[in-house]
Amino acid sequence: MVVSPQVLTAIAVAGCSVAAAAIDLRTRHVPNLLTGATAVVGVALALTGAGRIGVAASLAGCVIGLALMLPGYLFGATGGGDVKLLAALGTLLGPERVLFATFVMAIGGGVIALAIAAYRRRLRQEMFAYAPAIAIGAMVALLQ
Repeated sequence: MVVSPQVLTAIAVAGCSVAAAAIDLRTRHVPNLLTGATAVVGVALALTGAGRIGVAASLAGCVIGLALMLPGYLFGATGGGDVKLLAALGTLLGPERVLFATFVMAIGGGVIALAIAAYRRRLRQEMFAYAPAIAIGAMVALLQ
């Protein structure tokens, strides 16, 4: 049975996204092993032609994902694991889809923040697990 590049990519994105979201919700930490393994899988799929994008797009997706999340980390708005997670997912999504994922992620993160504020009955700057928003963005970007 031959598995298409789209299916392989979807499995990798969904597996990483769901695992990262679950771990982040439980521990408020996204493990380096998970983000590193995801980046390796993304580049390996690109190198072998088994993924839906080529090597240049895989590396560009990584760089763009990193560049989009790094300012948030530098200003204390996101954690380092969130930065590495989007960069790793960028190796699977490529530049266009990682940009779209970031757009969806920002909307999802805003909805999550408002829901938390409503639940806690206060609107102030609070930290929350952001991997679920990244996961939503990445999985929606696959449908693009």
